[in-house]
Amino acid sequence: MANLVLTEERRSELAALLDDDQRLHAEYPKVAEYLDAAPSLRGTGDDVADAAFDLRFVHYATGGVEHSQNPYWDIVAPSVSEQDGRRVVNGGSANGSPRLAYAQMLLQAMYAYAIPSPETLDWVCQFCDGKPVVELGAGRGYWAAQLSHAGIVIDAYDSEPPDKADNVSFPATSGQKDVWSTVGTVQEYAQRLAASVDFVLLLCWPPGWGATMASEALATFADAGGERVVFIGEPQGGKTGDDAFFEDLSARWSLESADEKYVSWWNLGDSAQGWIKK
Repeated sequence: MANLVLTEERRSELAALLDDDQRLHAEYPKVAEYLDAAPSLRGTGDDVADAAFDLRFVHYATGGVEHSQNPYWDIVAPSVSEQDGRRVVNGGSANGSPRLAYAQMLLQAMYAYAIPSPETLDWVCQFCDGKPVVELGAGRGYWAAQLSHAGIVIDAYDSEPPDKADNVSFPATSGQKDVWSTVGTVQEYAQRLAASVDFVLLLCWPPGWGATMASEALATFADAGGERVVFIGEPQGGKTGDDAFFEDLSARWSLESADEKYVSWWNLGDSAQGWIKK
């Protein structure tokens, strides 16, 4: 991908923002947090690439939708490399860097845990084959917004919609959207499920560490007659899903498709899979 080219007007806007530290911290505290920490953190060893990443971070994280509909991807895309047969955000360094890891933490809270590359969005469209999608555990609704832009009819739900409740994974912060798409409650999801299961269920980074959300959602969907699931997350024993979820996948579902072009952070093992009911 070509280097980021800014208009003179945008350069002036960013220069004015960065020259006013008080305004930067007030209007974009997460960007300020990154810029405060970055100089003390080891980079990838490529100073030019690290500086380019910083510029993209500042530009897209403060630019609003007029500069990008998918800022998460636009920030990380030039930092993607092939590594062990996978596409990963590592800045060209096999081990990434502490600086990139810090940016990862901020970007996941700002947007989503999984990275919605254009290729993965196309893969989801192909797997869903015209069916509507319902995302449960949608967080800010960032994936729902990107899939909607890609032409999918999608509804998003979460137990703690960030614009309606405190969500520790996606806290409210000045300078960033609470939600990117309308995010309903789990009560509204239950009503949707009762009305019809003629949709593809999307579980994108469902909670792990023993949380039962993933297994309960999959079992309820299957028992109601659901037939297609997109799971984006880590394998069993990782940071997503519980053991019962993976056991149910093996018992009642067949792996139909996997996105070979999925992009992950270098320090994660997540992938995108499409499952159909046996």
